[in-house]
Amino acid sequence: MIKKGLKVKILSGKDKNKEGEVIEIDRKNNRAKIKGINIVKKHLKTTKEKKGGIISKENFIHLSNLKNIEKNTKVEVKK
Repeated sequence: MIKKGLKVKILSGKDKNKEGEVIEIDRKNNRAKIKGINIVKKHLKTTKEKKGGIISKENFIHLSNLKNIEKNTKVEVKK
């Protein structure tokens, strides 16, 4: 299972074979945001509070295109 904070590998798409950390998960649509992966350009309109322009940010990737590469760190309790 893929959770926030885990390290994953991208299996397909333009960022194939890259690795990154999960920063956000959308369980309803089965998608996840990976730090530094699937960067898109977003055009923002200028407002009173924020300056407009073109910003780069991560976009969601489907969970089927991700592979967990972090080993579980559970400690077994001996009886």
